[in-house]
This record gives sequence, C-alpha cells and structure tokens, in this order.
Amino acid sequence: METPNTLMFLLFAIIISVVTAQNSNRNIPVGVILDLDTLVGKMARTSMAMAVEDFYTVHWNYSTRLMLYTRDSNQDNVQATLAALDLLQKNKTEVIIGPQKSSQAVTVSEIGNTSHVPIISFSATSPTLSSINFPYFIRTCINDAAQVKTITSLIEAHGWREVVLIYEDTDFGRGILPFLADALEEINVRIPYRSLISKFSTDDQIKQELYKLQTMQTRVFIVHMSSSFGSNLFLKAKEVGMMGEGYVWIMTDGVTNMVYSLNESVTSAMKGALGVRLYVPKTEELKNITTRWKTRFHEDNPQEMSNEPSIYALWAYDTIYALAMAVEEVQVQNTKLDNSTDPQMLPVFPNGPLLLEAITNVKFRGLSGNFELTNGQLQYSSFEIVNIVGRGIREVGYWTEEQGLSRKVDESNNKSYYSTSLGDLNPVIWPGETIVVPRGWEIPVSGTKLRVGVTMSPNPEFMKFEIDPETNATRASGYSVEVFEAAVKRLPYAVPFEYEHFGGTSERSSLTYNEFIYQVFLGKYDIVIGDTTIRYNRTSYADFSTPYTESGIAMIVRLKQAENKNPFVFLQPLSFDLWLGSFAFLIYAGITILILEPKIREPLKNSISEHVGTILQLSLFASQEKLESILSKIVAIVSIFVLLILTSSYTASLSSMLTVKQLQPTVTDIYDLKKNGDYIGYNIGSFVEGLLEQLGFERTKIKGYYHEEYAEALDKGSANGGVTAIVHEIPYIKLFLAKNCKSYTMVGPIYKTAGFGFAFPKGSPLVADISRAILNITDGDEIIQLEKKWIGDSNCPSSGSITEESNSLNFLSFWGLFLITGVVSTTCLLIYAIMSFCKNRQKNTNVMSPKTSTDENTEALATMHQEEDQVDDAVAISPAPESDINTSIANANMIS
Repeated sequence: METPNTLMFLLFAIIISVVTAQNSNRNIPVGVILDLDTLVGKMARTSMAMAVEDFYTVHWNYSTRLMLYTRDSNQDNVQATLAALDLLQKNKTEVIIGPQKSSQAVTVSEIGNTSHVPIISFSATSPTLSSINFPYFIRTCINDAAQVKTITSLIEAHGWREVVLIYEDTDFGRGILPFLADALEEINVRIPYRSLISKFSTDDQIKQELYKLQTMQTRVFIVHMSSSFGSNLFLKAKEVGMMGEGYVWIMTDGVTNMVYSLNESVTSAMKGALGVRLYVPKTEELKNITTRWKTRFHEDNPQEMSNEPSIYALWAYDTIYALAMAVEEVQVQNTKLDNSTDPQMLPVFPNGPLLLEAITNVKFRGLSGNFELTNGQLQYSSFEIVNIVGRGIREVGYWTEEQGLSRKVDESNNKSYYSTSLGDLNPVIWPGETIVVPRGWEIPVSGTKLRVGVTMSPNPEFMKFEIDPETNATRASGYSVEVFEAAVKRLPYAVPFEYEHFGGTSERSSLTYNEFIYQVFLGKYDIVIGDTTIRYNRTSYADFSTPYTESGIAMIVRLKQAENKNPFVFLQPLSFDLWLGSFAFLIYAGITILILEPKIREPLKNSISEHVGTILQLSLFASQEKLESILSKIVAIVSIFVLLILTSSYTASLSSMLTVKQLQPTVTDIYDLKKNGDYIGYNIGSFVEGLLEQLGFERTKIKGYYHEEYAEALDKGSANGGVTAIVHEIPYIKLFLAKNCKSYTMVGPIYKTAGFGFAFPKGSPLVADISRAILNITDGDEIIQLEKKWIGDSNCPSSGSITEESNSLNFLSFWGLFLITGVVSTTCLLIYAIMSFCKNRQKNTNVMSPKTSTDENTEALATMHQEEDQVDDAVAISPAPESDINTSIANANMIS
C-alpha cells in the first residue's frame, strides 16, 4: 500500500515543480510578421507554434520562454513596416521573425538597425539583403545566389549555349540576376533575352510574352519566380504549346520548393521541367514531425488541401529552436520602455547586441539540416535536382560545392574530382514525354528567316551578289556561298534563310571585312559568310565556324631561268662523303683482290707506286684481269656491281641538274626582301598590310594592289616601280596562279592563319552544327569539285610550295650497298687467311715428323728429279749461261 502512495506523491511533486517553473519563466516577446493569406505564411505559422511547444516540452526547465505576437502584412510593404513599428512600440518585442518577402525585409531591417532589434527572416532570399548593409538582419534560409552554380553546372553538362531568363518584377525576382548572369558568362553561355513578368500582368499579357519567346531560337528557359507567379506562367505556357518536345524549363527553388503544394493542373502543366532545391536529409525525426505537422496544419487550415511541409516550414521551425536557445544563453531580461507611438522616437533595446551575437553563434542539427550561420547567413551543403512528372518528382541528381554533379549524395567526400558531366546524372523525362536531350534551340516556325550577310568580295570567284530589280531580293553566288549552302543542306533540320547585302555592288568598296563581320555583333545579321578570315581580334565579337579553306599566308613571285655556271657541276651529283666513301670501298676491294691473287702480287717489286697502281687497276678494272681464286672473283663481282649502281645514279642526278631544273623563283625568303630594300605588295583592304608592318617592313616599301594588277606589278619589279613579291592568303594565291600558271609561283606559307570561316554572333547555337557540316564537306570530293568550279584547276606545275634544287646524293643513300661490299670482301679475306694458316701448319708438321732411311732416299730422289724438271723447263723458256747450267748439273749429281 505504501508504493502507490509514494508514486502519487512523486507525481504530485513533479507537477508542482513544473507549474512553479512555468510561473517563474521570463516571457520574451517575439514579433512575427507573415503574409497569412499565402501558403508559405500559413505553413510557417503552424511550424512556429509546433516548434515552441516541442522545444519547451524537451527543455521544460529553461528559465526563459518565447511569446509569439503575430501580425499579418497582407503582402504589402507598408503594412509590414507598420506591423514592425506596432510590435516594437506596443509589445516591446526583443526580436522580429519575418517579414516574409525580400522587399518587405528591406524597410523592416532598417527599423531593426535603429532599434537594435534582430530581424530574422526564414524566407527573404534575395542576395541584395545582407548583414553588411543591415547589421541586425539575419537570414535563416539560403541566399538565392547559392543555387546559381547548380543551375550553371546543369546547363554546362547538357552543352546548351543560350538561355532565356524569365523572372518576376520584384526584389526577389531581380535579386538573382547579376549572380546568374556572371555565372553563365563564366561557362560561355549567352543570355539573348530577359523576360520580365510584372505582378500586374494579365493572362493575355503573359501569353503575348510567351508568343514572343516562341519566335526566338532559344529553347532553354530559367524561371525564377515565387510559386504563385510560376504556377500561372506554366499554365499559360502549356496553353500556347511551349511545354512540348524541344523545350527545356529549369525552375529555381522559388517554385520547386512548393511543388507538392501546387494544384494538380499546375503540376501537370509543368511535366518535364527540371527544378533545383536545397537537399534535406530524410531523417527519422523529420518523418515523425512531418506526420504531426500535417495533422496540425489541417486543423489550423481546414480549407487547405493536405500538404507536405515545405522547406520554408522547416526553416521556420528551426528558427524558433535557434532563437529559444539564444535567449536562454543570454538570459534576456524584460525591458521597460517608453510607450511612445511616435515613429520618430523608436525605442532602442539594450539586449539587442547580445541577442544578435548569441543567435549567430547557435549551432545544432535541425529539421532542414545543419543549422550554422556565417555572416548572418545560413550555410548550405548540397542541392537536389528533380524532374517534375505529374504530381510527383524524380530525383535526377545532386550538386555539392566539392564534387559538382553526382547521382547520389556522397557525404564522405570520396569522389576526388569535380564533375559537370551528364553521365553523373539520372535520365530526364523532358517536356513531350521524351528522353532525348533537347539541343536547346530551334528554328522558329513562325519566326523570320535567318539573315545571312553577304558582301562584294575583291575576288568575285569567292563571293558576289546582285539585287533582283523586280523583287529587290539579294542573290549571292561564289565559292563561299556554295560551301555555305552545301553545309545548310547537311543540317538535320530545315534552316530557312535569306541573303542581305552589306555595302555596294562595287568590288572596290571602302568598307573593310572587320566592319562586315562586326555586323553580327550589332545584331544586323545572324550569319556572315564569304572569304572572311578567322583572326584572333575578330573572335572578341564573333564566333567562327570550322575553316573551309587552306590556311596560311604566302608570297607570289616571278619565275626566272636557272643558269648553272659552276665549272665543277660534274662533282655536284654526289656529295663529298659519298665520293670519299666510294673511293675507300673500291680501294678496299682492290687490296682484297691483290691479297687473294698471289700470281698478281708475287711478281711485284717492293715499290709503293707499283702496289698503288695495281690496286687502282684492280679496283676499277677487275673484270679485265684473269683471276684464278674463286674468292677474288666474288669480290670482283660485288665491286663491279657497286660501281655500276654508282655510275647509273651519278648519270641520272647530273642529267636532272643540267636539264630538268630550269625555272627558279626570284626570291625564296621574305626577309631577303627587307634586307635588300625591295618593294612588297598586298591586296588593298586586306589585313596583310598590318602584318607586313609587324614584320618590320617600312611603310614606304609596302604597296597596295587589286588582284588584277598583281601580274603587272610583279613584271615591273622593284627597280621599275613595281614589287618583287606580293603577300596574300593562300586561297587567293591559288586563284591567281590558276590563271597565271607559267610565269609565277608561290613561296611559303610564311605566316600561319586559320583560313576562311563563317561568322556568327557570340554563343550562336548554329556554330557547332555548321562546323560539323563543313567537316563533312571538306572530307569528301564535293569541296574539290567546288574548287575546280570557282577557283580553277590547281594542277599548275608552278603552284604550291617551291621545290628546291635537287639535293646531291649522299652516303646514307648507299650505306647498305657499301655494307654488303665490306662484308663480302672481309669474309673472303678471313677465308683466305684460314686456308693459308691450315696449309702452313700441315707443311710444318711434315717437316718435323721422323722418316726411315728408305723413305728419305726415295724423297731425296724425287726432289732431285723435280729440280731437274724445273731446270729443263727454265732452259726451255730462255737460254741460260753455260756456267749456270753446269752448276745445276753439279748440284744434281751431289744430291744423287
């Protein structure tokens, strides 16, 4: 019986202590300014009430307690300001949470600065608001600029080059623009148009703006609006047919955060759009609170449909938690202030600086993630990219500051690289229910044709135009025009275009090509075609296609008759090393034959001249000698073969030098012209004039000509008022040489250029497709046929780079032949040496071996008869003196 009494006593004591603690709590007045007729305002009110209850249920022993005083600003800036004044003067609020909109937060933050009251906003996301301008302003939500990198990474991954911004005409809508524009510029993406939607726009006015967007090429739209503005925009976009295949819609978090709370007809219209929002980890605590929150929200707002708590509801909940912890940390005392309602006499709250510092130092794990403020701003970690599919969403991927795009959030940061690759994202179902990635631009069906700028080229073979007197339409022709038309035919889509001329019909217009190309930057033309050279300075205001002509700058010079007055020209066919090598190897062959033939070697005296003469004779005329040794015959055959090849090569090279190379250019080096003080020419209106000055030529030595004056100027030469050479681009030189094949040639290239290309406005989506089409043309036979048609047959003997005088034949050309000769001769010598060694060894062995007396007598007798035979032979050959004969007979008798 004692146990129940004890439990009841303890329970009673706890109740008494709690009641006592509550009665002793210091209530801290907190003002709340919301737009209570908006969904965000309703969600925030429910979240704050729940947060106060949940916080003090857990922290029941805290000595401070927040008391919320809520005011409705009715979506009006003035009402928000009056509400703030009322809260400060009437309720003596130490802190104000809100207001809801960025435009409202500006004036309320100024009041906070004056009164030293922290202004905490969980929904004012405009980057123009910061603690730098408003020291007492605290943002417990993310800055709109934080999502910019996620959007640009998404655009970069898909390779889109142009986007159109659609935003509402409010502080919230305009605040992100500078940051988004700078980020897009960094990845070389253009913004050809910005669509501003006023909050007072009617449905017809919105449709009219959308029709205007339909007439443009760009099909990638970034929408930065609140959920109410965005809902109406997408409904109208679907009505005008802009939610079909080929369109790309990317929404910022202003709309994406509220997708689950939008009407079904709105989400159906958004089908296929992409959205960006802060990534919120799905924790167990969030799941439990979400269930309770939905019940509580329906009780507070029975007329509203069942909703998921948006990120703004989570931020509002975390804001109350952070403020409650900060108030307890500072031990805020109730402040007694004057009840004056004079707006000029705003009260100054002494607790403000301490409370401001305490709030900014709070750190905890909230429903929205880690709650941590830096410079009065909530820090973010990662963003989620979602795809709208009906009333639901699909996760496409994630973006983090450290890793870029990824399919999953890697909190361990194991990924070692920053990604902007499409392969790191899940597939997207695009508008029109297709999985094919839109290319981001189209030729508008209802729009005007592409304006293609043409002008009269100094060389009409490349481009010229004429105006139809009846229709006033511009007709263009020429090599460059036909290349462009062939490229357009290869595009996978139709491109309607019309030519518009620049300048007059004269080939000698005073307008320069720099001025012509600059027209695309000014927006006069969509494309500029012709013999327009791709140059670095021009890329600052235009983009160029892949070049469709040969690149480079060269010289046109006259050809002259070559005269070879060298009396030793007969030595030039062979180089010095080949002459020396040939002589050495032939001498080596002669020495080898002399060694291998004892009958030729033994009769020679010890005279050096006799040996040298015999060696030279054997080297050159071995075939005329009667050789007995098989080894010497092999060496002779090889040496004869080598001599035959050298003789044939010498004859052919000498004939070429004396007959074939009769024409040579008058000059082969541009710097020789500068050294000699010669005059040099260029085409009037060409950038080559400035190039020649950069190369160091005096301005007085540079003359300008039109293409039909080249031949006359070159024929005169520098001495007679003309020029020694004309510097021009290779395509023009080919055109000139096709008509002047016999007397002139090209030297170079002497300078590199990128060739001719078509010019487009910066960031034009046509550049890549036209470039691919040009590559397709230049890889085939069509470009050759076009060159033959407009430029002429380039098989001119004097065209192309100058061929220098034939080089002398050198040793390296025949080293294999000499190697064979050396190996054969050396091998024969080794074989002869081995045979001689074996023979001498056998003879020595026979001399040193013991013999019997009979054998000795027999051998002596044989030797005597052999000597007698030799004597008889000698006598028979030539008569010998009688004394010599007698001596020989006497010797023979002694032996016998």
